Amino acid sequence: MGYLKNYPNKEGYFGEFGGAFLPPELESQFAEINKAYLTLGRSADFLNELRYIRKHYQGRPTPVYYAHNLSREVGAHIYLKREDLNHSGAHKLNHCMAEALLAKHMGKAKLIAETGAGQHGVALATAAAYFGMECEIHMGEIDIAKESPNVTRMKLLGAEVVPVGFGGRSLKEAVDSAFQSYLGQADTALFAIGSVVGPHPFPLMVRDFQSVVGFEAKEQFLEMVGELPDQIGACIGGGSNAMGLFSAFIDDEGVCLNGVEPLGKGTKLGEHSATMTFGKPGMIHGFKCLLLTDDEGNPAPVHSIASGLDYPGVGPEHSFLKTEGKVNYHAVSDDETLAAFYKLSRLEGIIPALESAHAVAWAMQHGRENPGQTILINLSGRGDKDIDYVTENFGFGVKG
Repeated sequence: MGYLKNYPNKEGYFGEFGGAFLPPELESQFAEINKAYLTLGRSADFLNELRYIRKHYQGRPTPVYYAHNLSREVGAHIYLKREDLNHSGAHKLNHCMAEALLAKHMGKAKLIAETGAGQHGVALATAAAYFGMECEIHMGEIDIAKESPNVTRMKLLGAEVVPVGFGGRSLKEAVDSAFQSYLGQADTALFAIGSVVGPHPFPLMVRDFQSVVGFEAKEQFLEMVGELPDQIGACIGGGSNAMGLFSAFIDDEGVCLNGVEPLGKGTKLGEHSATMTFGKPGMIHGFKCLLLTDDEGNPAPVHSIASGLDYPGVGPEHSFLKTEGKVNYHAVSDDETLAAFYKLSRLEGIIPALESAHAVAWAMQHGRENPGQTILINLSGRGDKDIDYVTENFGFGVKG
């Protein structure tokens, strides 16, 4: 547990990355959130209520599943941490229920957030319904069209969905829009950031709330196999599902950690969201991280077939882990992701989210190159939200 105790420091830095670069009117609000997390959020009463919610409402623990058909085809042993079976269909509810519980203890009446693929938006709308709070979700117009099932779910759950039509009309602009709205409501609302990004304390809070994924998976894998996996893998956008899985294994020598990001359609700027591969240190949304930038130094346009991954920045902790060499980061293309999406659906009867399919694609590639290894990946979400987009644009795949 040495690493988790030491990072971030009290100012929210992971090495040179992180921090909190805020407009003056938000400094006191984020200080209040930090104090609430360090006091309320770590108290026995809070944690016991959160455990109750996770067990009796979310359906935790989620299982680890041995993908026997996929393993047979690939030649390595692939295991899936089934976060797609978490209530609302993805890992996002792990931190959304906790953030909403914290907001309740702080006396807040409303939750505000951004969303890309809609999974964070659905999870936060779910949490708001559970706690009887208002909910406002900002979502880029491109993603609204692409992820219409999740937009419908958010509205059914009682959330106000705010379309974002400026700039790239995607995840970065949704964050910009949500921050702007939060400025005028900070006294009564909590900005429930959807990943291990943003100003301190959110990278710390979201990692800690998501660590339940890794600690469950570690215990389950040891029970199933009798030893730790050779490889751990998870997709990377902001990076919350990856940090959740990595948390339990980060101090274990002999376990190789792997983040998988979107190479999209190519290596030119605007064709991908491969921040770990091509990014340089920069500032976005109140924190320092590796960042994709244009010639003027502004956050660059990005692309991914997976709406939840098309962000020019990345969590500051991932930026640190890359520069320290503690995690290996890989990029897979849209085409490789689609092939994995179809393959898992056909071979295992599990339709993954396009985000999660990036991790499946990497596991298949690595497994073929390293037969006999054990690979545990985080299947961070289910693909219900993606099936209309995929089938309308790419058909039903090749049978077999």
